[in-house]
Amino acid sequence: MNELIFVIEEAAEGGYIARAIGTSIYTEVDNLANLYDQVRDAVHCHFEEPDRPKLIRLHFVREEIIAA
Repeated sequence: MNELIFVIEEAAEGGYIARAIGTSIYTEVDNLANLYDQVRDAVHCHFEEPDRPKLIRLHFVREEIIAA
């Protein structure tokens, strides 16, 4: 696996939720500044060195509501 994709969403109670696609990696952070380190750490804990993806792609999903 060369690349692992995370979907990043804002949590209802604040902060962010990161979920990996295709594997059971999940992490929550309080702020965007900690997101990158937490995602990297979760990937390092889940995969051994030879199987670890070389790239981590973060896909940010944001919901906005506007008046019609």
